[in-house]
Amino acid sequence: MNATTSTKIALVTGAGSGIGRAVALGLLSDGWNVVLAGRRAEPLQALAAEAQARDQAALAVPTDVTSPDSVEALFATIERSFGRLDLLFNNAGVNAPAVAMDELPLEKWFDVLNTNVTGVYLCARAAFGLMRRQSPQGGRIINNGSISAHTPRPFTAPYTASKHAVSGLTKALALDGRAFNIVASQIDIGNALTELSERMTRGVLQANGTVAPEPMMDAKHVADAVRQIAAMPLQANVLNMTLMASTMPYVGRG
Repeated sequence: MNATTSTKIALVTGAGSGIGRAVALGLLSDGWNVVLAGRRAEPLQALAAEAQARDQAALAVPTDVTSPDSVEALFATIERSFGRLDLLFNNAGVNAPAVAMDELPLEKWFDVLNTNVTGVYLCARAAFGLMRRQSPQGGRIINNGSISAHTPRPFTAPYTASKHAVSGLTKALALDGRAFNIVASQIDIGNALTELSERMTRGVLQANGTVAPEPMMDAKHVADAVRQIAAMPLQANVLNMTLMASTMPYVGRG
C-alpha cells in the first residue's frame, strides 16, 4: 500500500475499540490513510475490512506498545508502506482496579505505567524520529490524556500518575519538536461512552464515598475533536483540550 504525495498518513494506537476505533473511523472518513495498531489482531482486521469495503485506506498492524521491538516493527511497516507519517493519535491505555493502593498488586501498577507512559513514549519517540527525517519534515502527535491528568478519582493512583506523566511528555514534545515542525497536543477526555466505560452509567465511586451513575457523551465527539486538531496546519496547535460530558462531576469534584 503506497500513498500519493497528497495523501495524509495517520497512526491510531488502541484502534480496535472505543475511542481509538471512533477516531480511526473519523480520520478515514476525512480521507486519511490510517494505520490501525493494537494488541488484538481480530478487531483491527475487521475495522480494516470495513474501511476497505468503503474504498477507504486502512492498514492493520497488531502491536504491543509496551514492547520496543513491536513498536519498532510498527514504524518500520509505516515507513516501508507509506514513506512518512503525518499524524499519531497516541491512544492505547489501560486502567487498574479501583482499590486502596496498599491492596493493589504491584504488577497492576507496572502494567498501567508500562502502557500509559512507556507505551506513549515509545510511539511518540518513533513518530518523532520519522517525522524529523521525512521530507517534507514535520507532523502532529496527539496524546490521549484524561480528566485524571488534572484531578483523580478515588483509588486511581496508577492511572492518575500515568496521565499526569502524559501531560509532561506532551509539553516536552511540543517544545522539542519546534525545530523540526513537529507539534504536540493533548486531549483530556471525561466520560466518553465506550465498551469499557459503559459501567459508569450504573454507578461510579465518588469522592464522598457514595456510588452514583454519571452522565456520558458519545465517543464520536472525541473523534470530531481529534479530526479538528488533525486538520489544522502545523503553524497552529491546540496544546491542551478538555472534552467532557457537560454535567459530569469534574468541575466541583469532591
